[in-house]
Amino acid sequence: MNIAEKIKACRNIITIILAAAGIGTMLYYSTCETTCSYLQGDIFGIDLMYIGIGYMLVIITLAAFRQMVYVRVLLAAGIGVEVYLIAFQFKEDVFCPYCLAFASIILIAFILNYERPIVRENSMWKRLIYGAGEADILLAGKMKVPLLVFILLGYIFIFLTFSGSATPTYGAERSSVPSYGHGKYELIVFTDYFCPPCQLLESEIDPALTEFLSSGGLKVTFVDLPLHKESPLYARYFLYAARTGTGYESALYARRVLFSLARKRSALSEEELKVALNSQGVTLTPYDLKPVYPELNKIISTYKVKSTPTCVIKYSNDDIRKYTGTFEIRNGLGMLRATIGTAKR
Repeated sequence: MNIAEKIKACRNIITIILAAAGIGTMLYYSTCETTCSYLQGDIFGIDLMYIGIGYMLVIITLAAFRQMVYVRVLLAAGIGVEVYLIAFQFKEDVFCPYCLAFASIILIAFILNYERPIVRENSMWKRLIYGAGEADILLAGKMKVPLLVFILLGYIFIFLTFSGSATPTYGAERSSVPSYGHGKYELIVFTDYFCPPCQLLESEIDPALTEFLSSGGLKVTFVDLPLHKESPLYARYFLYAARTGTGYESALYARRVLFSLARKRSALSEEELKVALNSQGVTLTPYDLKPVYPELNKIISTYKVKSTPTCVIKYSNDDIRKYTGTFEIRNGLGMLRATIGTAKR
């Protein structure tokens, strides 16, 4: 028995292992603490992550009972779905490594379970149609159904049912976004209080912002992205705090407190957050935020920000630089500091 035959003999076990890896990929994505990316989607309101896990569980069950024909059918449909989802990522110009890993697992499992079709006619069209394989399923009687049909059905299904987004958004409906200082240059800071890289970078950004704003020559704008489920609450209370404060010192202090609370996850409800902020001396002025949200959305969309931490530095209308991730941002702030220092000499 050669290697190919050995693999074929135990491919149901390998398929189960691959499907389990797919589930692990989705579970890891749900707890990922790297740079936060906002790429999400659902079918009939159900998050794709849960659908992906359910899909792999069905494949594991079928493979365990050696129903490999139906495994091939499901994998073929999965390829159709993934073609659409990968095209969506290209369209939005944002790529999720976990989604791509999941798609790769489906493709590998499909190749593993591939069976050469029996082409009874010497026809190019027949060879193309049946090239991906065929399935002898009960509902089709004696007819061999080309797997291409299931690939197309998977694509059509996700096309009709998928709802996705690659741009973080707030509510809906003109007030100003928190901005401090003024000058020739502008720095826009995009963060999420519950983003671990943002939390790590905050200790570096805070003194840098204090330096920039105290010395002048720079306008700083804060935009909080609603990436984690708790983030909109914290972003709302930062806006309340910014409304009360008279200068950048109070805004930076409010941010420090909010980041500290998010890091400890010690105030996750609105009441807990209010009490914690008041105890730390952060004054709040609640107001209607609906007019603010369109401005936040516009800024996020204009600069195509899809992950945190991100900083945009505007040296001029023709020189706008975007930095994403801690390493890039450190370099970007260093260059900005040097540029401002040179301009003042």
